[in-house]
Amino acid sequence: MRSVILSCVLPVTVAVAAPFGLVGKAFGAEPDKQFFRSVEGKWVGPGEIIAGKYKGTKFTCNFNGSTPDGKVGMSLDGDCRVGVFTQKMSATVERKGREGYKGNFMGGSAGNGLDIIGGNVVDPQKVVFTINRNQLNGVMQARIADDNSMTVTVAVRVNKQLVPVIGMSLKRVDSVEVGSIAKN
Repeated sequence: MRSVILSCVLPVTVAVAAPFGLVGKAFGAEPDKQFFRSVEGKWVGPGEIIAGKYKGTKFTCNFNGSTPDGKVGMSLDGDCRVGVFTQKMSATVERKGREGYKGNFMGGSAGNGLDIIGGNVVDPQKVVFTINRNQLNGVMQARIADDNSMTVTVAVRVNKQLVPVIGMSLKRVDSVEVGSIAKN
């Protein structure tokens, strides 16, 4: 039973972790940096597997996002929970010169995860990137609607068509002092 649940969590986590900074443009880095900076901090939220064998499975994830010093990219560390089972999750991506963005989730395809093999920062609020593991090919998309909310969608290629399989809605939960009064 545990392996069935964890096999549900792994694809979900892949969907969540990778979109946070796994893409880039050849034309300047400012929109890329702006996107990556916007996902720094703590994020929490529910998600659901919306297609496939585990359709209807609900989960909750917690992530801490950071950007590497002097580089364009992102690292996310955290965990996802399905019922009483929790799985540690991590993702890392950096721009690798002319090769574009490269990264991995949960150790990449050499481990238990996926490789991030390319992508694009569409604008400061949206990224789309390509994921791969053996015969599995797909895309992940993250959209930051405002400073405190982000949606993530993962789609896989089935018969030359992209089929959405995972959806998430994350909220920022950083501790921010609200209503503090400045001294005169």
